[in-house]
Amino acid sequence: MEDVLEAYQRPLDPDQPLVCMDESSKQQIKEVRTPIPAEPGQPERYDTEYQRNGISNLFMFFEPLTGQRHVAVTDSRTALDWAHPIRHLLDVRHPDARQAALVMDNPNTHTPASLYKAFEPAEARRLLERLEIHYTPKHGSWPNRAEIEFSHPNRQCLDRRIPDQATLQKETAAWVEKRNTSAKPVDWRFTTEDARIKLKRPYPSINS
Repeated sequence: MEDVLEAYQRPLDPDQPLVCMDESSKQQIKEVRTPIPAEPGQPERYDTEYQRNGISNLFMFFEPLTGQRHVAVTDSRTALDWAHPIRHLLDVRHPDARQAALVMDNPNTHTPASLYKAFEPAEARRLLERLEIHYTPKHGSWPNRAEIEFSHPNRQCLDRRIPDQATLQKETAAWVEKRNTSAKPVDWRFTTEDARIKLKRPYPSINS
């Protein structure tokens, strides 16, 4: 916990951008009957019956010090699915940065080993040397700003039936572009000192 909180206290540094990452999923649903469009005094109406059309995974990369975000849509959430957006983060979004400070939770796919599964050893090592990983505590991922950021597309973009992955990618990209246009830095105020006062349970009680 303190490792993450101290990373959040660093000033903006283009040579070491702070990036928070989280993932979510979206079930794609096709209509079996054409919805009836909204009209004056009547909302849009659609049949409760629907057709499932697979599930896509979404990787959110959010930079709290600039307010910018990027979302990668993938077929699944395997080690390979995670590794390729990481390379995109380093080589496309921050090609000139020495290293990225990456805050994320710790499932078994979010590890250096995943880079070695996806790429040749030299390439995996190159990418790993450009990462400074900060894991959130188990059962304590709430400080991850990307997890918090997911609440916005869930309300503004993903709170309806989306029929296929192509539509999901299109809608997500439009949401990202709109959010990034009006991006604002996050004013994070919860510090290590606050944690030691307010979060007593994770800290051992030492009687001197």
